[in-house]
Amino acid sequence: MARRQEQETAREEVTELAPDVLRMELPIRLPGLGHVNCYAITDRDGVAVVDPGLPGPSAFRALQVRLKQIGMAPRHVHTVIVTHSHPDHFGGATQLAKEAGAKIVAHRAFGFGPPAMHQAPEVSVDDLDAQREDDEERRRTMEQLASTAKGKTPWGSERQQPSWRTRLKWRALGWVSGRIVPHISDPVEHGDVMNLAGREWFVVHTPGHTTDHFCLHDPETGIFLAGDHVLPTITPHIAGMASSHDPLASYFYSLDRVAEIANVGQVLPAHGHPFEGLAGRTVEIKEHHVERLAMVKQISRNYGRPATVNEFSQHLFKPRSQGPMADSETFAHLEHLRLAGEADLHVGQDGLHRYVSG
Repeated sequence: MARRQEQETAREEVTELAPDVLRMELPIRLPGLGHVNCYAITDRDGVAVVDPGLPGPSAFRALQVRLKQIGMAPRHVHTVIVTHSHPDHFGGATQLAKEAGAKIVAHRAFGFGPPAMHQAPEVSVDDLDAQREDDEERRRTMEQLASTAKGKTPWGSERQQPSWRTRLKWRALGWVSGRIVPHISDPVEHGDVMNLAGREWFVVHTPGHTTDHFCLHDPETGIFLAGDHVLPTITPHIAGMASSHDPLASYFYSLDRVAEIANVGQVLPAHGHPFEGLAGRTVEIKEHHVERLAMVKQISRNYGRPATVNEFSQHLFKPRSQGPMADSETFAHLEHLRLAGEADLHVGQDGLHRYVSG
């Protein structure tokens, strides 16, 4: 599979996309991704930054370098906007608040808990397959993270012991969590208006990838800050085990919501290059999931009996993609069908969920 643009290495070049809106690419090392776009919105008071990269000194140094390129420094950051509660989006927020007194904006539902529940991949399992072979170790690490939730999952995943490196990182994260996970000083909700660069930007709550995900729309320039909600060539991970009882339905609803917004020109994603055609891209993403739902129904017909989540997953994903993340995505689709009345659930004495559909 060809490498996707979201997997490209961060470039040092800073590009201006609209009046007072600049794209700064920050390096990250996560499965399926090579950079995160940190957007700078400048005004007479300084700069607001959107999604300031991963936690840690090296990531913050990269942010400092990018700010210097636009004639700014951390002390000039008056606002940090966090589109959702994943570390590659909020990592630098606490340090910017400490150094510059910056206010931190996120959705009111923002929350970051144990690593096992919040360090799942940003991208779908299909898109992890597009990653280079030398990134295989990172993909396996994320599979371990996904399988460490307490208790047994509906598909029967047993708790696995992560590598000693992973355990050490978690211990360090716990020790410094007060300095990494930001305190949200200015929570927002759908329909709120932010004044940035002298223009009104509207908050659009877009649950699905995470419960707290939101986007920003500037009608004056047509800019749409999309976070991970709509990416140019890959699809975000939709976890089966989420706070929403039907995360896929939430994602569909959010896609429809942004597709209806008038006066959208450039879409600025958190990964990959800016693009146009927001409504068309939402249709493509929905079609991908609709095709997946149809495949689930056909697999059920082929079995002719209630089948486990893992049995469905084995037919949906390639052998190298098998594991807890594939099962999680499969579970999200099966539960969506069940809640829509298109699948029946049977829970056996072994505690495994079995579904029949189609």
